[in-house]
Amino acid sequence: MKREDKKSEDMNDNFKKDEAMLKYEKETGKYAVWRGIVTEGYKKWKKGEKVYNRDKERISLYVSEETKNEWQEFIKNSSYSTISKLIRESVKVFIEENPLNNSGINTLNSQTISNISHALKEPLTTIKGYSQLLLENYRENLNENILDTIRNIFDQSILLESKIIGFLDDIQVESPKYDILLIEDDLATIRLIKSYFESKGYMCKGVVSGSKGIEELRNSIPKLILLDIILPDLSGYDICKTIKSDKEYKTIPVFFLTAIAGSEVEKNLEETGADGYILKPFNFSDFEVIFDIIDKKG
Repeated sequence: MKREDKKSEDMNDNFKKDEAMLKYEKETGKYAVWRGIVTEGYKKWKKGEKVYNRDKERISLYVSEETKNEWQEFIKNSSYSTISKLIRESVKVFIEENPLNNSGINTLNSQTISNISHALKEPLTTIKGYSQLLLENYRENLNENILDTIRNIFDQSILLESKIIGFLDDIQVESPKYDILLIEDDLATIRLIKSYFESKGYMCKGVVSGSKGIEELRNSIPKLILLDIILPDLSGYDICKTIKSDKEYKTIPVFFLTAIAGSEVEKNLEETGADGYILKPFNFSDFEVIFDIIDKKG
């Protein structure tokens, strides 16, 4: 089980802060050290530069004056100086009062799990992608304050993604034995494909991350692998190369199942060693080639 936040807090606690750092944290409510590294905000403050107050400026931009005043009144009478701190504390209290261990996850309704994973993953993917795009391609057009904000958004999205991966990795679509291993992070798609294959007399097992797929291969070798390219932890291209470079697994046919343009996928077929691909949205007739391969393997 991953403990990124606890690890970061321990690193901060173990870092010996001087008086200036403590003064900065008291005045601004921000970290002078995060994950064992001195923050850019503290460095600027020490030089006498303006420290960007995300909370005040954001709330001024996006809410009415009445709402802004209500928030300012709230923070005067509470220990929560930022909305994010309030959210973190609320989530912590909820988890403590409603513990959800592995057995609890397994008892959740599958539709509920799918809804949770979609709600968490889809906006995060967009936020992470756009922040990375800005950092890589538009750095020169942005001032330092905006860059600091975008870097923070990107870093936090990485941490949150790790937590989501940990959650999804505990969820599996069970089947006693199978012909096809489906590595796909969308549970609704897993259920749909699994149901179709079973109606045709083929057994399929679905897992929701690349690392879980590699782990599953160690337990059982399928007749064929259907592999999404965009997964929450590993790239499908890298997974395929790993499979095809292993003497025990390299003879397993691997087909990409992806929403990426076919022309782009074809560029990577030779390098990855994949045997083919099926594009999303798919028609069930697209899987006929897979049935032919499985039937030939017996």
